[in-house]
Amino acid sequence: MKKNASFSIKARLKSFSYAFKGFKHLVINEPNFKIHLVAAVLVFSAGFYFQIQVIEWALLGICIGAVLSAEAFNTALELLCDEISPEQNPTIGKIKDMSAFAVLIVSLVALAIGCLLFIPYLSDAFSQNFS
Repeated sequence: MKKNASFSIKARLKSFSYAFKGFKHLVINEPNFKIHLVAAVLVFSAGFYFQIQVIEWALLGICIGAVLSAEAFNTALELLCDEISPEQNPTIGKIKDMSAFAVLIVSLVALAIGCLLFIPYLSDAFSQNFS
């Protein structure tokens, strides 16, 4: 393991470039990440449209961050598993399935929170437009 004794702003900035490379890979190559990203944009747009409260923005931010992060971790784990064992392997298959399920759990919780948050706004908008 390489030991880095001194702090370097240049090195810290370089580390951000690696993170953005990872983001670029996810956006270009991972359909599920694209779906989650589009959903995030739609949810943020709805938040602006309905002028949601600060705490609601915080909840949305946490949910969106969790879902996108879970998808990124899932993708990284799948790539690592494929590198370690390119052939079919029952244990690797279970690992990948559990990782995908983790994304599903986070996504369903985010969906539930989104429904709890937006249904009252949608209900009010519907009742104002059709009453």
